[in-house]
Amino acid sequence: MSYLKKIVHNCKKATFLIDKKEVTGISLREHIELRIHLIGCSFCRLYGRQSQAISKMVRELFRSAMQPGVKLDETFKKELQEKIEDELKKN
Repeated sequence: MSYLKKIVHNCKKATFLIDKKEVTGISLREHIELRIHLIGCSFCRLYGRQSQAISKMVRELFRSAMQPGVKLDETFKKELQEKIEDELKKN
């Protein structure tokens, strides 16, 4: 199989590059390979959009949680601890 066909038909590598791009960045060669794959693969394009949306939501969640004065309610903490202990006892 030619190198170009390998790029076009390799969704596993494409999803890896999508995630890598989000976390650490990708090389120029990887960027080109990803672009070639995404031209013909609607599934990986959708995965890329979903991955970006999830990353954005997680960043927003961490930003809002890092604001000073944001704390969990003591009642919620106790209820959560009880649920954790109950689940641990089941196993």
